[in-house]
Amino acid sequence: MNKPFSQACENNKHAIATILQAYVEQGGTLLEIGSGTGQHGAYMSGLFPKLTWQTSDRADYHSGILAWVNDIQCENFLPPLTIDVNTADWAAPKVDFVFSANTFHIMAWDEVIKFFEFISTALKSGGLLFIYGPFNYEGKFTSESNARFNEWLLQQGQHMAIRDFEAVNKLALNQGLNLISDNEMPANNRLLIWQST
Repeated sequence: MNKPFSQACENNKHAIATILQAYVEQGGTLLEIGSGTGQHGAYMSGLFPKLTWQTSDRADYHSGILAWVNDIQCENFLPPLTIDVNTADWAAPKVDFVFSANTFHIMAWDEVIKFFEFISTALKSGGLLFIYGPFNYEGKFTSESNARFNEWLLQQGQHMAIRDFEAVNKLALNQGLNLISDNEMPANNRLLIWQST
């Protein structure tokens, strides 16, 4: 089956799973925002059979995600919902976890704001938000490679950029999310974990 493939997902999936394990192994429902190719869900649903992994993305990504869903055929790996943070409205039961990887630097800053507004409607009290990707700290890049990556992003679109951790954390706090863990990851990335009050 011809499925979309992201080398970045392939490279980071094990490191992400190692951190997630302590939180999701006992099960629950996880909503992934911006599933992209669908690879993270394909891998994680096999590792954590008690966890229901709900994919989502804009409609133009659905065929690729479905290719992974159909190939893997795990009951806990679900076909994608259509979610665009600009228009998202969560009417389903609230979820235990929300996960998103490599999305904040692609979104416009207004979309990052809307992302957190959406999370406050979708995540249970006591639920966890996992965000993976590069971040700046105190306005500074954490590596030369991140600085080069940011230049490349700006060439793709002026709305893109590596986000400042402090600004993102402020958005989280405004929505009742408290940072409980900041994990250093390979390739100068982070895995940030917030808990809903």
